[in-house]
Amino acid sequence: MLIDSHCHLDFPEFAPERDAIVARAKAAGVGRLITISTHVTRYDSYREIAEAYDNVWFTVGTHPHQSHEEPEVSAERLIELAAHPRCIGIGEAGLDYHYDRSPRDVAQRVFRTHIEAARFTGLPLIIHARDADEDVAAILRAEMGKGAFKALLHCFTASRALAQTGVELGLCVSFSGVLTFKNSESLREIARDVPLDHLLVETDAPFLAPVPYRGKRNEPSFVAETAAVLAQVKGVSTAELARATTQNVLRLFSKMPPLSEAEAA
Repeated sequence: MLIDSHCHLDFPEFAPERDAIVARAKAAGVGRLITISTHVTRYDSYREIAEAYDNVWFTVGTHPHQSHEEPEVSAERLIELAAHPRCIGIGEAGLDYHYDRSPRDVAQRVFRTHIEAARFTGLPLIIHARDADEDVAAILRAEMGKGAFKALLHCFTASRALAQTGVELGLCVSFSGVLTFKNSESLREIARDVPLDHLLVETDAPFLAPVPYRGKRNEPSFVAETAAVLAQVKGVSTAELARATTQNVLRLFSKMPPLSEAEAA
């Protein structure tokens, strides 16, 4: 069984057929899904989706693009919202200097607030990092020095140096459909060197559909394509890759219950 560790089931393009999308994921062997928050103000929508499906969980947090819209959300508020039994992570949060939609000082402050919430709750922080490798690494090192917290670098497309920093700090690294793109050989080389027990797979749906669906709307069932490529890169079977990444998700998102006998079969 695979787990799509990062998708956005709340996005409007999924609304008309969300039941079918979740069903297609199950049929493709993607047994569990984590729908990821981009706005704390949309918390109720994430909660309602997770409550509607027995195989969907959610997170709470502010995407760096929205940091300037929610700069005053406190760690205490994140901690309060994360108490819901199906809320299993903090974020996604981080830094994005590619689009720079939020002032960098604001984004950095919001990022640190999310780290504080992750540290207090013990829930993993989902990190968005784009064209901000040095600042992300510096903040992670500084904050880890204040007290350990769990985290993952999601939809990894950054430098080898950031991947190495993440692994050294005990973080997981998650790969999306970008790994399957023809021009992503350097990314595949980075993935090859990330230890198997630090790897996750995701779709980031509805974005970044993997080959052979590139250019189409992405959905959780497609994570199987990314997993197949990652297995080739790591030199393991698809079954071994599925087992490892599922175990990694369950260890990282430890609030998620263990697999049932039916799921594990």
